[in-house]
Formats: sequence, C-alpha cells, structure tokens
Amino acid sequence: MSEAWSREEVEAAVADYFTMLGLELRRLPFNKAEHNRQLQRLLPNRPKGSIERKHQNISAILIQLGCPYISGYKPLRNYQQLLRNVVEDRLREAAALQRIVAVAVETPISNCPTLKDLLGIEVACPVTDPRDTRLYEGTGKPAAPSRKNYLEIEARNQSLGRAGEELVLAFEHERLWRAGRRALADRIEHVSRTQGDHLGYDVLSFEAGGGPRLIEVKTTRFGALTPFFASRNEVDVSQEREQDYRLYRLFSFGVQPKLFVLTGSLRQTCELEPASFAALPK
Repeated sequence: MSEAWSREEVEAAVADYFTMLGLELRRLPFNKAEHNRQLQRLLPNRPKGSIERKHQNISAILIQLGCPYISGYKPLRNYQQLLRNVVEDRLREAAALQRIVAVAVETPISNCPTLKDLLGIEVACPVTDPRDTRLYEGTGKPAAPSRKNYLEIEARNQSLGRAGEELVLAFEHERLWRAGRRALADRIEHVSRTQGDHLGYDVLSFEAGGGPRLIEVKTTRFGALTPFFASRNEVDVSQEREQDYRLYRLFSFGVQPKLFVLTGSLRQTCELEPASFAALPK
C-alpha cells in the first residue's frame, strides 16, 4: 500500500487538474497523457495510475461542490480528506476558473445542433461502481450554502433545456421514421410547450408498436456522470407510469451530443438524494 499523498503532492495534482478543466471548458485542446507524464516527473513516487485515480477523485469532489468535471476522468469518491480540503480551498481562490465555469453554464444556446447520424448519438448508460453511487455519503458533503452550485445553474438554463428537447424531438421522429411508423412520428407532441411543464415529462412519443413513450429530457454540456435534477412530480410520474416512462440524458451537448436512456421509475434507475425541502413551522 502506497503512502498517503502529501499536501505538496495534492497541491500539484489539483493545480494540474484545474488547468486542464479550464482548457476543456474553453474547448481548447490539451493532452491528458502529457499532463500525466509531467506530473510523474514532478512527483517521482507517483506512477501513472496513481495520478489518474487522484484526478478521478478530484472529479468526484468537484461534482459534490456543484462544479463540472473533466469528462475523461470518471468520478471516484473514495478519497482522502486532505484532497477535499485542498480542492475547496483552491476552488475558492480560483477566480479565473470560476468565471470560465460561469460562462459555460450561463451562456444561452441559440439552436439545436445539426447531426449527420441522429440515432448514432445514443450510447449505453454509464456504469458506476455500486459502492460509489451516493453523492454525499461517507467523506463527502454537499457544497457550502455560500458557494454557487454551477450544476444547478446550468440545469436552470432554459435555452439549453429547450435545445435538448428539440434534439430529442428530432431523434424520436427519426427513430419512428426508420421503423416505418411515420403516422406515429407525426403524432409526437412537445407537451412541455403545448400543455405546460406539470405533466412530469417533456415529450409524448410512441413505441414502434403504438404504445406511449413519455420522455423527460435532461441536458448538460458536461460529462455523462454529471448529476441531473428531478422534481418530485417527475419522480412520482416515473413511478406511476414506469412502463411508459423514459428519461433521456443528453450530455456533452456543446461539443458532440450523446444520449443515454433510463427506462422506468427514477426510484429504481437512480440514487435519489434530496437537494431541498419544503417546510412549514410546526
């Protein structure tokens, strides 16, 4: 078993990660492998795999703090408290990085991207370690109230949400057309626009056999494991209509949109954690 990382080592890993994150958010090229090699030279006692795991730990901490992560570093939540402390401290001081994140989550999206192979954006649901699914369990804790939760801010970006729904509408039309069900494709309804957002889903589509497909769309510019926010109504409807309910999770939307689908009740397909409470005095 290797020795615990020192503060100097942790500081170096966090600084390198923040540099890469800033580049990714600005859509500037960088080479993760080269960054790893440079850190190995700076930290001779830390091999490639150890540095990669530390970067994955940083991804997990940033998510818990309400920030985006580098999409190539899958969050890994079994981390030392020292790392959490350093990430919090450095993030608080990283005014330039926070400005970059703010621009990324607040910038409006004017239209739905044009894709050559529309159905090709669907991928398998990301696999998480069953020991690593809870967001704030164990050494983790939610972001401090004084800190901005950039993931919540992005979730409230209406132009991003509309663009994601428009892409899903096009996806569903294409899916049913290719299945030879053009009449069903013509009946697809953007119900969050035509009927309001109280139904618990955004799009009424159909299975190839004619049954309903109730689609809630959640869109992010960031990685596949970025948490999304579901209302109590959406969770309840997903359970009441679990045979028909689908959650379409669009990710990497600003670069190359991808999509995975969760089928059925969100209580079964997701780890749900309360983000807010409704309260009255006793």
